[in-house]
Amino acid sequence: MPQPPLPKAAPGVATSPIPRPVQAAPARVAHADKAAAYAELRREVLACVKCPHLVAARKSVVFGVGDIEAQLMFVGEAPGADEDLAGEPFVGKAGQLLTRIIETMGLTRSTVYIANVLKCRPDTPGRTAGNRPPTEAEMATCLPYLERQIDLIKPRVLVALGAVALKGLLGRAMPITKIRGHWMEYRGIPLMPTFHPAYLLRTNTPGDKRRVWEDMLQVMEKLQLPITPRQRSYFLSR
Repeated sequence: MPQPPLPKAAPGVATSPIPRPVQAAPARVAHADKAAAYAELRREVLACVKCPHLVAARKSVVFGVGDIEAQLMFVGEAPGADEDLAGEPFVGKAGQLLTRIIETMGLTRSTVYIANVLKCRPDTPGRTAGNRPPTEAEMATCLPYLERQIDLIKPRVLVALGAVALKGLLGRAMPITKIRGHWMEYRGIPLMPTFHPAYLLRTNTPGDKRRVWEDMLQVMEKLQLPITPRQRSYFLSR
């Protein structure tokens, strides 16, 4: 089936498309076949040397983690220093916050799937700390790996963590402050954009935390997960 049309950007917002081929999402496969295909993809990604500057700077390739049969998949932008050391996405402070969000939903990291658009930490020449967002060229190079992960896992719902992840998935820049909380679609899969956990750590405001939680409540409803009164009212009194 043809790829669904991309959503229109908000008026006055400049877009910068990331080239990608039009592909149809494959049908679900047997678990054993999926596990074998996943293992082969992982081997391919771990051996990737398509971006020499990232290869020279990285300590590890951060493929992804979680259940290959997950109904829910979170997509971030790129590994940071902690993730580069551990070889696992979202293990630093932002990752710990994401884990708390997942657990508050009644799930665990082992029952969802977590990945990034970029599998290597963006290099930071001349800097000993901090991160930078991936470039469009880096995302275009690495994006096919993420697309194949999504094709294999076939989650029922995707969550884009931040504007960079959203741009990686949909190929255009959109303001996350306006787009978050509104359902979109990635190749037939419902897609919920929300703030990146690192943004919540920077702002540290109850309002932003509540907005992300409202987005997660929508995700829970879409997945038909049970929602308790306590979950429903979380952050309202904070």
